[in-house]
Amino acid sequence: MSNFYWLTEAQMVRLRPFFPKSRGRVRVDDRRVLSGIIFLNRNGLRWRDAPADYGPSKTLYNRWKRWSDMGIFARIMTGLATEAPDNKTISIDTTYLKAHRTASSLRFGKGGRGRLIGQTKGGMNTKLHAVTDTSGRQIRFFITAGQVSDYTGAMALLNDLPNAQWLLADRGYDADWFREALSDRGTRPCIPGRKSRNKVVSYDKRRYRRRNRIERMFGRLKDWRRVSTRYDQRPKVFLSAIALAAAVIFWLCVLTIGPEPTGHRPVVSSRF
Repeated sequence: MSNFYWLTEAQMVRLRPFFPKSRGRVRVDDRRVLSGIIFLNRNGLRWRDAPADYGPSKTLYNRWKRWSDMGIFARIMTGLATEAPDNKTISIDTTYLKAHRTASSLRFGKGGRGRLIGQTKGGMNTKLHAVTDTSGRQIRFFITAGQVSDYTGAMALLNDLPNAQWLLADRGYDADWFREALSDRGTRPCIPGRKSRNKVVSYDKRRYRRRNRIERMFGRLKDWRRVSTRYDQRPKVFLSAIALAAAVIFWLCVLTIGPEPTGHRPVVSSRF
């Protein structure tokens, strides 16, 4: 059974403060259930396809649905991100996440009923707006319908941005109001100007190269099948899938397991 665990005991110690308190009956083994949830999200499987080692699939699904509705997985990611802030240089960007037909339900037209799915040139998509820290780890995010502009995402995230010296973004965020808002916060924008600008905007090209870290972050998130393809109809559940993947990949996977032996490098978990 140990080979099926995706979380170590040391990682569970970090996670338990974010779990809701158990009421009534004692909750089924958290480590086993969360490992099953991670396994299914990582591989994009149906709940009924869960290996028997993780317990009944209904238990996994009920825990996933209940904790998603409570915002537990989003709380875990944001909570872990605040434990070791590294916000000298932050980045902001967006990416498209393909919506499966089971999520978009075309009979409602363009993902209706507030499912945050929109028609784009690439089909039905959800757009992920994200902010990363200096190391390229996701620290802020939310989702919109695919056709929503980057400006809208920048405006929504602006007041929630951490204090930083620099913000890196591509030319899709080149707007005078955004630059001024960043300057008012004491953050220097490193954003190339749009080609349509009459006046050339100067920016630090050497520093701008570090923006590829947020692109790599998106690439690692999309390694999780349930993130790269949206199967969930409800936005809150899909948001939980993104939060869980980010928490595991960027905030739990590099963790010293036990004391460091003399003369050896620390042992870290890297299976994610």
